[in-house]
Amino acid sequence: MSGHTPERPGGTPRGGTPGDGSSGGRAPGAHRHGAGEGADRRWLVLALALIVCFMAAEVVVGLLSGSLALLADAAHMLTDAAALALALVAMRLAARPARGGYTYGLKRAEVLSAQANGLTLLLLAAWLCYEAVRRLVQPPAVEGVFVVVTAAVGIVVNLAATWCVSRADRTSLNVEGAFQHILNDLYAFIGTAVAGVIVLTTGFARADALASLLVVVLMVRAGAGLVRDAGRIVLEAAPPGTDPDAVGDQMVAQDHVAEVHDLHLWEITSGQPALSAHVLVDPGSDCHDIRRGLERLLREGYGIGHTTLQVDHLGEDDGRDRLHRIVGPGPESGGPARHGHGPVHGRGPHTH
Repeated sequence: MSGHTPERPGGTPRGGTPGDGSSGGRAPGAHRHGAGEGADRRWLVLALALIVCFMAAEVVVGLLSGSLALLADAAHMLTDAAALALALVAMRLAARPARGGYTYGLKRAEVLSAQANGLTLLLLAAWLCYEAVRRLVQPPAVEGVFVVVTAAVGIVVNLAATWCVSRADRTSLNVEGAFQHILNDLYAFIGTAVAGVIVLTTGFARADALASLLVVVLMVRAGAGLVRDAGRIVLEAAPPGTDPDAVGDQMVAQDHVAEVHDLHLWEITSGQPALSAHVLVDPGSDCHDIRRGLERLLREGYGIGHTTLQVDHLGEDDGRDRLHRIVGPGPESGGPARHGHGPVHGRGPHTH
């Protein structure tokens, strides 16, 4: 009694097969194909070219001037370049149709690359923090002119790269991660330029190491955010900002819905939430009409377009000599109604 029903063009689901209360729907426009993805790739390639060219120049100038701040920014920009490159690869992998054992296709390739980007950021931040502390204790000579000029050019390049990435679809975790990296680099270049001016005007060489620590903070912030967001998807947590209990309560509040249990809410990949649940409805009610109403509620109220709902009549024989009935203790028990796969959402006041 579960599965996906065929869809008409535009994403409107047909009714299930006779005697079946299952559902499968997809919100119109849930996936982007064709010209949109091609345009995204072009913007990312342009941003990648800008980042790589300037990163190479920054490494050369950083080595010649002895500026750890510039080398720190170059390392950060390396992760930006990696994030952009992995985003491009993930776009191509995610666009491949589902086949064989990969029933969702390779849509989570972007999640894996986002985790790799986040871990790389954290590892680089640890190394740069060590180097910055060491140079705080024994500051080397730094050429302030090289630092200021390179940082000024970096601000311009990062502004251009940030604009390019902002033109792409930022609902992708990879694209958003790359955008945040480049934006953080922009802030870091501003700090580097200030450090260069301080070194040039006052001779305070430790300003360079302090600017490096600022870059470390930004890298840790971006890296931890990527690892956290990617980890939520890998662990199939509910989308941020969406409470599964609130969703279940809204579903059971609809007319003729007696109970909702086995409710699972997760993301297939970033920006593509999915939901499955077992719904019991009043005997004699139109389970297909109720299913369509629940799909509409989930799509319009929560942006969940990929749904699988098993809808059965309360007290109906399930074909295995068992009757569908209310699961667990009811509201009168005073305790939370539970099921083997999570809370049970029933009529009337209840706890989770």
